[in-house]
Amino acid sequence: MDRNLILAVALSALVLIGWELFINGPQREALQAQRKVVAEQAQMTASPAAEPELGVTPVATEMTVEEALAATPERVEIDTPNFKGSINLVGGRIDDLLLKQYHEELSDESPMIRLLSPANTEHGHYIQLGWAIGGKLAETVRWTAPEGAKLTPQTPVTLTRREGGLVFQKTFAVDDIFMFTVSQTVRNESDATQTLTPYGVVIQHSIPTGAGKYMILHEGPIAIAGKSLYERKYKKAVTAVVEAKGDKGWAGITNKYWLAAAIPPQGEEFNLKIRNVSKTAVPTFQVAYDLSPRTLGPGETTTLTSHIFSGAKDVDILQSYEKPVEKGGLGIWDFDRAIDWGNFFILTRPIFYTLNFFGDLTGNFGIAILLLTLVIKALMFPLANKAYESMSKMKKLQPEVQKLQERYKDDKVKLQQEMMALYQKEKMNPLAGCLPVIVQMPIFYALYKTLFVTIELRHAPFFGWIRDLSAPDPTTIFNLFGLLPYDPTSLPVIGAFLGIGVLPLLMGVAMWFQTKLNPPPSDPMQAQIFGLMPIMFTFLFASFASGLVLYWFWNTFLSIGQQWVIMKRNGVSVDWGTNLNLPWMKK
Repeated sequence: MDRNLILAVALSALVLIGWELFINGPQREALQAQRKVVAEQAQMTASPAAEPELGVTPVATEMTVEEALAATPERVEIDTPNFKGSINLVGGRIDDLLLKQYHEELSDESPMIRLLSPANTEHGHYIQLGWAIGGKLAETVRWTAPEGAKLTPQTPVTLTRREGGLVFQKTFAVDDIFMFTVSQTVRNESDATQTLTPYGVVIQHSIPTGAGKYMILHEGPIAIAGKSLYERKYKKAVTAVVEAKGDKGWAGITNKYWLAAAIPPQGEEFNLKIRNVSKTAVPTFQVAYDLSPRTLGPGETTTLTSHIFSGAKDVDILQSYEKPVEKGGLGIWDFDRAIDWGNFFILTRPIFYTLNFFGDLTGNFGIAILLLTLVIKALMFPLANKAYESMSKMKKLQPEVQKLQERYKDDKVKLQQEMMALYQKEKMNPLAGCLPVIVQMPIFYALYKTLFVTIELRHAPFFGWIRDLSAPDPTTIFNLFGLLPYDPTSLPVIGAFLGIGVLPLLMGVAMWFQTKLNPPPSDPMQAQIFGLMPIMFTFLFASFASGLVLYWFWNTFLSIGQQWVIMKRNGVSVDWGTNLNLPWMKK
C-alpha cells in the first residue's frame, strides 16, 4: 500500500468521522432518547417511583417566566455588574437570574441569557441551600426580608424565619462576578434537642431546548466529589442515579457555556446524589449534596457558610475561585473541570491557554488563531519538512514510476515489487508523507473541541463579515454572498448543505492547490478520491465554526508555502501551470 492510498484512506476516514460526529450521531441519539422516554413513560405509569429522600417535589410547568414571577411577588431584588434577578422568599431560593453581559444573539438588543427560572415554568432551573428536617427540604416555607432590601455587592441581605422553636437566618452576599456567599445560622429556642441536615441542591425541570444535540459536548448534571468527576448527560440522567462521597468539590448542572452550582464548605465530607426525582415522563434533574447532621441542644446555635455559583464558564473566572483563600480565592476544588475539556485534555488545555494568551495580547481571537497556527506549524516543522522532502523525491521519481507503470501495466504484483525496489534504491519511504496528516488529526479535534466549548470564543469577532468565530461563516455562495434576498439554508432537506461561505471556499481552494503540488496517485480510483477531497471538505467544513475553518485555511496556506520551498530546494520544478493544469499559467 503506497503513500497516496494511506493518505486517501486517512482523509476519507476524517470525513466519515466528521459526518458521524456532527450529523448521524446527534440524529441517532435523538431518536434513541425519544424511544427511551416513551418506554419510561409506560413504566412510570405502571409503577410510580417511591418518594425520594431529600427530594424536591416536581411542580406543574405551565407558566411563562413572567407569569411565574408575578405569581410569587415576595422577592428580593438582585443587581450586580454581571447579573440581575431576584431571590424567591418562598423557599429562600435563587430562581430568577439574567446575565447582563451575555445575550442570545450578537446584538446587544437581543434578550439577555436567562440562567435561572422559577420552578413552575417549562424549564424551571434554580438553586436552594437550607436545612432538612426529617429528610424533607424546606421547599415552600416563607422567609421574611427587611423592607426595601436589595442584594448588591455592597449590600448583603439577611432572610429570617421561625419553625418548631428554631430560628433560621440566611444571609446572602454576592461579589461583582458570579459567586454568592450564603451564611446560614440556626438557633434552637425550644426545650428539646433538634437535629438538622444542611444541604444544597440544583434543580432542572425537563431538558432545556437545544441541549443534548452534540456528542462532543457534555450538558447536564455534573459534580466533583474528592478526586472524581461525575457527569451524566441529560438523556442518560433520566434513569441514572449517582451516589458518592467527598470532602471537597461541588454539585451543579451545566449547559454549553453556563453553570449553576451549589458548593459545600471545602474540607468537610459530604454526600453527593445525582438523579431524576420526577414520577412522570417529564424529568426533574436533581444534583444535591448533604453534610453531616447538626444536633442542637436548647439555646445552642450553629452557623454554616457555603457558596452558589451561577454564571458563565470563563476559564479565568473559574480558576480564580480555585485559588486558596490566602491568595484571594475560595479554594473550590477542580472548579475549572466544569468545562468539558474532553479526553484530549492534554491537548485542549495547552491549545486554549495559548489561544487565550494571544487573544488577550491582540484583542482579537481571529488573530490569536492565526498566531496559534504559527506555533503549531513551528512545533511540527521538522516532521513536516521530512514529509515534504519525501514527497519532493517522489515527484522527481514520477517519470521513472510512469515508465514502470507502462512496462508492467498488466502485472500489478510485479509493478508493486518494482516500485518498492525503486523506493529502496532511492532510500525513501513512501509513507513518510502521511505523518503530518496523521499527527494533525488529534490536533484538529482538540482545536475543534476548544473552539466549541470555551465561552471566550462565543460572539468573538474577527474582521469584516466574521462577527462570531464560534459560529459558521454567515455568508453563502448560493445567494451570491447576500446579494440575492433569500436564505438558501432554509430550504428543506438540502438547506444544510448550502451554507458554503467565503471562508470554506477559500479553504477548499487552498486544499485544491496543495493536492496539485503532491505527486499524482498511480491508481485512477485514488486520483478521483483526491480530486473530490477539496469539494467534500468544503461542504463538510461549511457548518463548522468560523474559527476552525480559519485555522484550516491558514494552516493549508502555510503548508503550500513550506512545501513549495522544500520542492525548490530539492530540485523539483514547480511550474504552477503544469501542476495545476492551467494552460494560461504554463511557462
